[in-house]
Amino acid sequence: MGTWISKLVSSDDRKGADIILDFEKAKPESEEERQVYEAVAAVLDKGPEVLDQLFNYTGCEEYIRKAITTPSTETEKSAWDAILPSVDQLQKFYEFSLELEQSFPKLLVALCKGTDPTTTISTQQALAKQLADVFDFVLRFDDSKMVNPAIQNDFSYYRRSLNRMKSTKNKIKIRDELANKMSLFFAYPTPMMRCLSETTVKFLSQNNLSRDDVTNGLAQMANICQQMVENKRFTSTQTNMFCLRAMTGCIILVDHVHQSGSFYKKSPINVKACITVLKNFLDSPTDGLLNALRFTTIHLNDPDTPANIKALLA
Repeated sequence: MGTWISKLVSSDDRKGADIILDFEKAKPESEEERQVYEAVAAVLDKGPEVLDQLFNYTGCEEYIRKAITTPSTETEKSAWDAILPSVDQLQKFYEFSLELEQSFPKLLVALCKGTDPTTTISTQQALAKQLADVFDFVLRFDDSKMVNPAIQNDFSYYRRSLNRMKSTKNKIKIRDELANKMSLFFAYPTPMMRCLSETTVKFLSQNNLSRDDVTNGLAQMANICQQMVENKRFTSTQTNMFCLRAMTGCIILVDHVHQSGSFYKKSPINVKACITVLKNFLDSPTDGLLNALRFTTIHLNDPDTPANIKALLA
């Protein structure tokens, strides 16, 4: 596609400039952008493997059931041996969230600093693509985690068995402190999005980056992605879904970061258009993204949310 950038003045400030972000071929264009890009890429490059492991996570339900219903040294040892590789996978998921915590603020600073997010995003398209990559990963991870109860069941059994196994010669890799942190992580329905929102709020409280700048930058990104899908800029269903996940992720994060959320009448995000484009997209299911807006935002049901927006997500 090349790097296409064109800007048109819009009568509606909530509409992003008419920008086409090159989500397929964008490369860093400056040394400053390259440095951030490479640091973030070192983390994001691990994402596909994490998702593949999550999608193929089957759990240890049968071993756990036998250990609980017919407890014996043999069944408990079998369950423990079966669950250790699964817990190793869960540890990798948790550790990846810690890496996201470290890398995500780099993107926020690079893309949201200053008062003109349109220019910042359009001139750093490789980083804009990485921001979309983060949201694409996070929403796919959380969607899969929510429909796989084996993850939480396995780790709950591991924690319950931990004290008993300490008194044996069995290998204990994940001890109490780390186990407690992992338990809190997996107990949340959408752990990766929670990681992003908490990381962003903490970063803003400790650094000079303005909350309004972050809100405006994410809002502009959401509006750009919405317009690219609505205007059929891409023919690939995969690329369009990538845009829709990025758009949805921006809406959710703004809702957690901004004191008024994403849905109030004067929101910088064209929320009505975003919801409409999700509902009208027929090439691939978008129910998971609509549900993410319904259930992982915190301001949707506020009194200031217009009735028509609530109705669209009813």
